[in-house]
Amino acid sequence: MPSRQPPRAVFAMDPVHLPLLFPPPLMARLRRTADVDAELVVRDFADPAVAEALTPTEVLITGWGCPHLDAGALAKVPKLRAVLHTAGSVRSLIGEALWKHGVTVSSAVTGNALPVAEYTLAMILLAGKDAFGHRERYRRTHVGPPPAETAATGNLGRRVGVVGASRVGRRLMELLRPFDLTVLLHDPYVSPAEAAALGAELLPLEDLLRRSDIVSLHAPDIPETHHMLDRARLSLIRDGGVLINTARGALVDHEALTEELVSGRLHAVLDVTEPEPLPAGSPLYRLPNVFLTPHIAGSLGNELERLGAIVVTELERLAAGLPPLHEVRHSDLVRVA
Repeated sequence: MPSRQPPRAVFAMDPVHLPLLFPPPLMARLRRTADVDAELVVRDFADPAVAEALTPTEVLITGWGCPHLDAGALAKVPKLRAVLHTAGSVRSLIGEALWKHGVTVSSAVTGNALPVAEYTLAMILLAGKDAFGHRERYRRTHVGPPPAETAATGNLGRRVGVVGASRVGRRLMELLRPFDLTVLLHDPYVSPAEAAALGAELLPLEDLLRRSDIVSLHAPDIPETHHMLDRARLSLIRDGGVLINTARGALVDHEALTEELVSGRLHAVLDVTEPEPLPAGSPLYRLPNVFLTPHIAGSLGNELERLGAIVVTELERLAAGLPPLHEVRHSDLVRVA
């Protein structure tokens, strides 16, 4: 998108995120690259008040809370050439009309993958030490566990099954390398040689579930993965095994998972659920073998600046006539989140 004039850009997101995505130094860098009004944040493409600003817009800088980019939205931005998304998945954001229009799409998913992988690493190590169980028992008894209760605890040789060599999954496997863990991987798009290069043994899903002490989900939410962990597959995880889900709740049959957790046979770390949030009466809120968090594994607080920096770099490249580093293609959506 080379041009003698800086490209016209407009923010489209919930304005509450803008200060964290683009703190003053980053906003200044962005404004040196593009003609952008830092005070204008679009929430509705049909709003007459933003029509004049949208007509010359070439770049939409989108984020959480952006309206769906369907044919109606596209008609309001006739000169649109690029959508630079400050979050991860663009699946629910972009309609078919925009893909057909040939608009360049870029996502900060690589930046968002890092905190998710960090969260998952922390949970794997804590789960291996049974930190959550010991915390619950310590609250009740006020004394430490006797040696007999810790014989099966520890991270030496713990088998971690990673389901999905996504950006998060790959980053997690990198983070796991320094530890004395055995990493197993299931991903239908990865070869055994590629898995070995990632430091993992490639297995069919059922074999991974049988062999893993901890199973961590990093697959995309697509029709083929809907409830991929159903009742039968959940039953393959060993007694006392841990399921970690930081991907999407729809990957797991939550009715079957709830039964396993209520029985006490499995443990779980769940940052995502189905539905999200869970109903107020869900037993998962109070079970001692469930560590439940409200979708916080992804970028929060000062981590959003990392996403904004990725988008500014992409904008600088586009303004210079260079291709984006993190382009999302329509064909990618069959295998990514």
